[in-house]
Amino acid sequence: MAGLNVKKGDKVVVITGKDKGKSGEVLVAYPKEDRVIVQGVNKVKRHTRPTQTNAGGIVEKEASIHVSNVAHADPKDGKPTRVGVKILEDGRKVRVAKRSGEVIDR
Repeated sequence: MAGLNVKKGDKVVVITGKDKGKSGEVLVAYPKEDRVIVQGVNKVKRHTRPTQTNAGGIVEKEASIHVSNVAHADPKDGKPTRVGVKILEDGRKVRVAKRSGEVIDR
């Protein structure tokens, strides 16, 4: 099983499902489950009981989404793109957007 091609902090676009077309930043990646949590995507409501620390009520938060349903956002225009790997002159290995050739890693 190959690792995820997205990691925490990456900008991604949802390519299928009820949130298709939405984009956001990866907040958490779960490589073993092949799932990611994307900011503002796949919102669910949780009914929580009041405790000493929180007031309770209906809390809205992001649920995980399968990594196959997201694609990297091209740094140039924000559209979905595939990712390649390129070795720079100084020997660093960086991820590159196939669509525009822009470097994804900072």
